[in-house]
Amino acid sequence: MNNRCVAHRGFSGAAPENTLAAMRLAMKIREVEWIEIDVQLSSDGVPVVIHDFTLGRTAGGSGIVRDHTLAELKKMDAGRWKSRWYAGERIPTLGELLDEVRGRLKVNIELKAKADSYTGLAAAVLKEVALRKMEQDVVLTSFIPDALLEARALAPGVRRGLIIDTRPPDLEQRLEECGCKLLSIAHGKVDAAFVRSTIERGIDVMVWTVDHIRRMRELGSMHPDLMICTNRPDRWQLARKLPEIRERAIWRRWMPF
Repeated sequence: MNNRCVAHRGFSGAAPENTLAAMRLAMKIREVEWIEIDVQLSSDGVPVVIHDFTLGRTAGGSGIVRDHTLAELKKMDAGRWKSRWYAGERIPTLGELLDEVRGRLKVNIELKAKADSYTGLAAAVLKEVALRKMEQDVVLTSFIPDALLEARALAPGVRRGLIIDTRPPDLEQRLEECGCKLLSIAHGKVDAAFVRSTIERGIDVMVWTVDHIRRMRELGSMHPDLMICTNRPDRWQLARKLPEIRERAIWRRWMPF
């Protein structure tokens, strides 16, 4: 199993999601090539890394992310909800996160937009990417086609990906309209034939979010280029090495010396 691993919101199974702590932990697993993060705008236009549109679950705050300035967001604790060991972890800006992983990881940046909000998010994200010359190290993804179309107009050379949790009959048309070269899809919606045909058309496929070793191996067997997004890159590492581990166990059984 040689599939590429995408650490979902960093190593979010062990550290608070979308924080620098989660990214640093993911980087300790040498084989991890990608991370997936979520980006929104603060009220003063700074792209920040957080999944929920509201602040209660992971930041201990109240209200909506876009209604707070960066200074206000930075006062919130983005780690205590996960563990007391991570108390004091802050919501990172996209710039801070890119500085942390530059030269080490590629980044799947989900544009957390709604159909009626966050015009300008793609522009703010692309500015941070361009400042660090990381255009070839990122892919911008979203559920919202308008966000992808905005990204396409501003930086057609930066890869884009459509996120879906179903397989609509017009999927190929949707990908083409947004100029997407990546499909990010719920893992329960794929089979080997679909994965193979999509990849053969030149579209990368990433499945989310897979935390069980058996399912990782099932998905890995569908195609070696299928990307697997997981909260637990340590389990992906184990799934990848499982045949080798079994072989060693058998060898030790018969050759105990």
